[in-house]
Amino acid sequence: MIPTRFLHSVSTLLLLLCLAILPTTAVADEKTEGWISLWNGKDFSGWSTWINKPHRDSKVEGLEKDEKGRYTKPIGTGKDPLKVFTISPDIDGEPVIHISGECFGELRTQQSFKNYHLSLQFKWGDKKWAPRHEAKTPRDSGLLYHVHSESGAEERNWSRSIELQIQERDCGDLYAVGSAIAVRSRFDREMKVPQYIYDPNGNWAFFSQIPGQSGRCIKSPDAENPTGEWNTIELICFEDEAIHIVNGKVVMRLQGPMRIDTPTPQPVTSGPIILQSEGAEIFYRDIRYRPIDAVPEAYRQDTPE
Repeated sequence: MIPTRFLHSVSTLLLLLCLAILPTTAVADEKTEGWISLWNGKDFSGWSTWINKPHRDSKVEGLEKDEKGRYTKPIGTGKDPLKVFTISPDIDGEPVIHISGECFGELRTQQSFKNYHLSLQFKWGDKKWAPRHEAKTPRDSGLLYHVHSESGAEERNWSRSIELQIQERDCGDLYAVGSAIAVRSRFDREMKVPQYIYDPNGNWAFFSQIPGQSGRCIKSPDAENPTGEWNTIELICFEDEAIHIVNGKVVMRLQGPMRIDTPTPQPVTSGPIILQSEGAEIFYRDIRYRPIDAVPEAYRQDTPE
């Protein structure tokens, strides 16, 4: 028979161990509560790739070229002979998605999302590729959301979507890629190329990247860290609202996303998410999301009159 005082000692010890563990567990749960990882850190499970026509300088055996040496067809879906999308096991102590940028292409979630808060981190690499290889050309990528067309459809470079721009010094800009969306903004005629700039007290304007229009609205403020440092990008999508957040700062609020590839424009408030390869080396990590039933309180704002 085990002595009663021994059982009491063991019980006391277990209780003390549990009390010692609880604070740490509570902190960890609070930090990660509700968040779901979108990338497992090992492979591209849950994602698909599509790569457009390479630049003539790239070497892809078996892919057709015309008489001027230009490739005539995209590499396509699920094929990556140039290793545009790979995984680096240890960059700054963590596994990351490495996008070389050598070809224009899309890394797309197989899952569709609606009413969510997305967060990811990115950092620029050193390499740049033709036709965006000039020193003055900013490094470029992008986060496409509310995606509503197949990769390569209509011979488009990018699937129809709303873009949260990820480009040097332009992080958080809007491009309405074959779609339309409204932003409060002001038109700055003093810029070298006059542009619309996000202004929470400005007038509503619709943006659409269609022939004759850029579909761009510039974020405000510029919250991007210097090239070579990690940045945190957040995207909040709830019903017909969207919020672009760079390193904790709201840089644009958007309203009323519409698809325009239908007989009449239709709301589009859900879809897959895409990370672009667009001529520049870039690293992504800590990609996660959480479902929401309202805009998080920290990011709510009264609509200006």
